[in-house]
Amino acid sequence: MNILILHGSSDLYGASKILLVTVRLMIKKGYKPIVILTENGPLADYLQQAGAEILFIRLGILRRKYKSIPGIINRLQVMVKAFYAIKKVIRERKIALVYSNTTAVLTGAFAARSAGIRHIWHVHEIIESPKWLYRFLGMLLTRYSDTVIVVSESVKKSWSKFVTPEKLALIYNGIDYSSYQQPSNKLRKELGIDDDTVVIGMIGRVHYWKGQEYFLQIASHLSKNFSKLHFVMIGDAFPGYEYLYEQLAAQINSDNIGHLVTDLGYRTDVAELLPGFDILVLPSTLPDPFPTVVLEAMASAKPVAATAQGGALEMIDNHITGVLIPVNDAQKASALIGKLVNDKSLSIQMGLAGRKKVLAEYSLEAFENKMIKVLE
Repeated sequence: MNILILHGSSDLYGASKILLVTVRLMIKKGYKPIVILTENGPLADYLQQAGAEILFIRLGILRRKYKSIPGIINRLQVMVKAFYAIKKVIRERKIALVYSNTTAVLTGAFAARSAGIRHIWHVHEIIESPKWLYRFLGMLLTRYSDTVIVVSESVKKSWSKFVTPEKLALIYNGIDYSSYQQPSNKLRKELGIDDDTVVIGMIGRVHYWKGQEYFLQIASHLSKNFSKLHFVMIGDAFPGYEYLYEQLAAQINSDNIGHLVTDLGYRTDVAELLPGFDILVLPSTLPDPFPTVVLEAMASAKPVAATAQGGALEMIDNHITGVLIPVNDAQKASALIGKLVNDKSLSIQMGLAGRKKVLAEYSLEAFENKMIKVLE
């Protein structure tokens, strides 16, 4: 079976990593995936190595920067061109199934309906604001999908207001955790940090809701109570949000914590860097649906401090595998994280409990088995 896959970016963050896992599964099961990306990038290289065919077509991805009238007109024009290009691919490659990854990709749904073939929508987002967009996407999901895959109960609850229950399929993300269970001193060696220094880090795209600002607020509070700390940020800016770097730099300078913070930017060697962390913080200020980085940290036996919302509520057992922290209350959050800083044995204990949970409940095997049932 030829499967046409549409994805809106070529990075290697959460949704892209899960797409790569899915494509490898399709190939293993004898399907032929043809992936359409908007642009070239690291994901394209990994997909080609896996054996997938790659096509580049501008898909008219929904972004906040296009919320103006000219922006909306631009998206519609690009989508119309993409629609006809995708229909041509469906016809020439004898596509039997269209698979859209994330709600930012709309065109595949229309092309699949026009061609009279199945459409699966893999939803990684919780989008409840603005309300008009929430309702619009909900209408598209229910009318233009045969199956809507959701990555957590939180995502399922959000979209069940619009999508009929029989169309919803809950499949928790699962990845190959083997590389995250290997010891590595790469991070501390690279930064010249000794073993006595507690490393607290976050991994995620620089974005208005991913919480880099909140992370730095927490860092500022912790630095006043503990002497041997270092804070690490990994991830580059989401397109259109590069200006946030200036705001973060000003915040670091204002709080006088520049000597305690290292921004590593975009890295592809996260599995080798995570062993150097003592604590991973997920400081998202809006609900994060089912963050892959939490799975990676748990597999690396690191306790996770995450804002108490979204998929983190399902992933983290509070005070067992990590701690749930409030949103936008850096003082309370730093107090909770400070208990892990102050008690290394407790931190290690939580990390090991997290590894046990992720291997048991969010395994790659479970993900693959459920995904195959949906594809078939």
